[in-house]
Amino acid sequence: MLNVPSQSFPAPRSQQRVASGGRSKVPLKQGRSLMDWIRLTKSGKDLTGLKGRLIEVTEEELKKHNKKDDCWICIRGFVYNVSPYMEYHPGGEDELMRAAGSDGTELFDQVHRWVNYESMLKECLVGRMAIKPAVLKDYREEENKVLNGMLPKSQVTDTLAKEGPSYPSYDWFQTNSLVTIAIYTKQKDINLDSIIVDHQDDSFRAETIIKDFLYLIHIGLSHEVQEDFSVRVVESVGKIEIVLKKKENTSWDFLGHPLENHNSLIPRKDAEDTYMKNSYIRKNINQRRETFIFTFSPNVVGLYYRKCQLISKENVTHDTRLFCLMLPPSTHLQVPIGQHVYLKLPITGTEIVKPYTPVSGSLLSEFKEPVLPNNKYIYFLIKIYHTGLFTPELDRLQIGDFVSVSSPEGNFKISKFQELEDLFLLAAGTGFTPMVKILNYALTDIPSLRKVKLMFFNKTEDDIIWRSQLEKLAFKDKRLDVEFVLSAPVSEWNGKQGHISPALLSEFLKRNLDKSKVLVCICGPVPFTEQGVRLLQDLNFSKNEIHSFTA
Repeated sequence: MLNVPSQSFPAPRSQQRVASGGRSKVPLKQGRSLMDWIRLTKSGKDLTGLKGRLIEVTEEELKKHNKKDDCWICIRGFVYNVSPYMEYHPGGEDELMRAAGSDGTELFDQVHRWVNYESMLKECLVGRMAIKPAVLKDYREEENKVLNGMLPKSQVTDTLAKEGPSYPSYDWFQTNSLVTIAIYTKQKDINLDSIIVDHQDDSFRAETIIKDFLYLIHIGLSHEVQEDFSVRVVESVGKIEIVLKKKENTSWDFLGHPLENHNSLIPRKDAEDTYMKNSYIRKNINQRRETFIFTFSPNVVGLYYRKCQLISKENVTHDTRLFCLMLPPSTHLQVPIGQHVYLKLPITGTEIVKPYTPVSGSLLSEFKEPVLPNNKYIYFLIKIYHTGLFTPELDRLQIGDFVSVSSPEGNFKISKFQELEDLFLLAAGTGFTPMVKILNYALTDIPSLRKVKLMFFNKTEDDIIWRSQLEKLAFKDKRLDVEFVLSAPVSEWNGKQGHISPALLSEFLKRNLDKSKVLVCICGPVPFTEQGVRLLQDLNFSKNEIHSFTA
């Protein structure tokens, strides 16, 4: 699986670059693009220098390969010869050399955690570090026992015990036709956004977001159930009930047997970092296929994908589409406000992944024709880059085709809205997408709110997403002010012009009261966002009053 970066990787002034010191863009030579790299990996050329062998690498051996023409790097226990990739890495050779001959996992996470290197570098795989194989728990005896959901303390590290939430647990009970799985989170800020449920055949998984942790239930059910199910949350006690419908009205002796990472409580960052499971890595060697089986299984849970069907696609601007995807009947997923998911498509034989923030179907109810239930459909406003790799392929999908959608991630917390009085939104282009749900929520669910102001930056009038809806919403709700700023307007344009600047912001960002509680959200191209954050800080907005969306 391969994530597609922008023209530079990490992009200049991107979040990844900022996290590691603001390194500048390194131009690539002709013939060294991402597609050129994909072609090279499929050419059959030996990129490891080992003629198809996979080896175990000792720490001493790894240290020897620390030169540009002989550069090995370890990422999460697997060793790659990145020398052939040097000229294709938009971050430059020096970036890769920082981890030459060593374990580069921490550096990788700091710079571009979201890249799925397993696919990008799969033909450069040398082998794995010479460590003891992970011991997998033998669940054979437990398969005949009733899973009662008590979380063993041995599965929770000392760090979790000190910093995490109270130990969650689960139980189950049944009637003649139903099975109810009850999750006890011991938290009061749980809602329907906090639980993600997927079940297929006899596999059942439920991910519960508890503060900054993820609690996973992953079970092979003892009997078959129907696709449709229901989820209920009792917020006052932090209890979640998942009600499954039996296919046969018979009594179950036990719920099922535990599957991988069942009953685990881990930090969400680890869950989002990787989903390395038992890896089956196949290579063609001398026209003969050999299968290498790796069983390196760290105790982490990665982003889970489910296939969603394209229901509709409509033009919003000349280059932006509104995509509507339908979740499988066996999935419950409601993406929290301000969080994003990853869309995954197979392109030229490689799985490509890009992050997108879901939006509402519209800003106004009268635009929804027909009205679709929010809990079964996900909408995306996506700009099509015709010279790009991912979005043209997405645009070519036909109604009824499928796209893989991940579980959500992101660090925006709805608690930022508590007692909020002034909300300022700064958006550029499709950076408008996280603002859609924020606008809907702010104008309907924040009783303390006095004013919402959106400054929307675009190149031309034709680029403005949902202009008519925004103007109607502002007319309907007097708390909302919308200002459009164009960088390349026609001569007849009477609105604001230019780019984000101190002059524009100082006039725009005026509080209702001197001490009113305020939040400024900003999203757009990386240079826009970074410059905006600096300007906001210069205008004496505190860190807690600024949230930048940088997926």
